[in-house]
Amino acid sequence: MSVDTQDMEIVHRVLRRESRLLMELVAAVAPGDTARAKVIADHLSVYRMGLHNHHEGEDELLWPPLLSRVDLEADIVLRMEAQHQRIAATLTRLDTTVPVWEATAGADERDTLVAALAEHRAVLLEHLDDEEATLLPLAAKHITVQEWASLDDHMVRNTPKPILLTLFGAVLEEANPAERALVLSGLPAPVRLIWHVIGRPRYARHIRRVRG
Repeated sequence: MSVDTQDMEIVHRVLRRESRLLMELVAAVAPGDTARAKVIADHLSVYRMGLHNHHEGEDELLWPPLLSRVDLEADIVLRMEAQHQRIAATLTRLDTTVPVWEATAGADERDTLVAALAEHRAVLLEHLDDEEATLLPLAAKHITVQEWASLDDHMVRNTPKPILLTLFGAVLEEANPAERALVLSGLPAPVRLIWHVIGRPRYARHIRRVRG
């Protein structure tokens, strides 16, 4: 039975959207508006944790079994690992530039952060496009359903529940109606209830605050 990798493609669409919006949101912050800078910086930290945990799950749970089962395609997996390291380097740069900008919301600091976000997004998009074209077909062939599900388990275990609800909302926002129904159907009934009662209105408030 081959693995359905559609859920990762939805996550990738979220990463493309949010990495673009973050550049636009930071660029739009007026010099000196530290209150607005804090809102965007907080949202950026949610994005950063989601991306880090997503990639950490792949590093720990996806690359090792793939490398043990492929021969000629091993170079694809090694290329993914190298791309993860390049993305991690851009996140490290953001870890330095975000606090400096958030403290004063200065124009120069803002422009430095926008440039860092642009660099991050360029490296990220190269990776996402490559992963979808070359790695996901490989995973569908060589990874078990249980191994694929362990990626979600890793995200749930390593993400604080409030942030997890925000990330889940981001995925549902990007999903089309059929994908949304599929994602929700995979949740236990109590978790679906928590999402509808607490998560959905909380996400809507968060996005209104972030996007203005």
